[in-house]
Amino acid sequence: METKRFTKNDQGFVCQNCNKEVLPLGYTSRNHCPFCLCSLHVDELPGDRANACRGIMDAVKVETDPKKGYIILHRCRKCGQIRRNKAAHEAKMQPDNIRMLIALTAGQIG
Repeated sequence: METKRFTKNDQGFVCQNCNKEVLPLGYTSRNHCPFCLCSLHVDELPGDRANACRGIMDAVKVETDPKKGYIILHRCRKCGQIRRNKAAHEAKMQPDNIRMLIALTAGQIG
């Protein structure tokens, strides 16, 4: 039996790092705060919310991909695991902080 690799889970939330309200994207799962770029370590597979760690994940680096755009690397404060997440800098509502994304590509944060 094949396991789904992605579960759409596009819900709003309050960021546990900066306490700002984050709205749903409307087209895919929002998995990080557009203001501080922090995430929560909640998924085993994208959108499943099955990970018990629940640690805050800091954006530590951003890579660029010619097809996918900005890819944020998050590191969990609690367990140290690193996960890759596509940025939502072109979102219509609450786009990711482009200045932070650019700074992370240059290694100026983290």
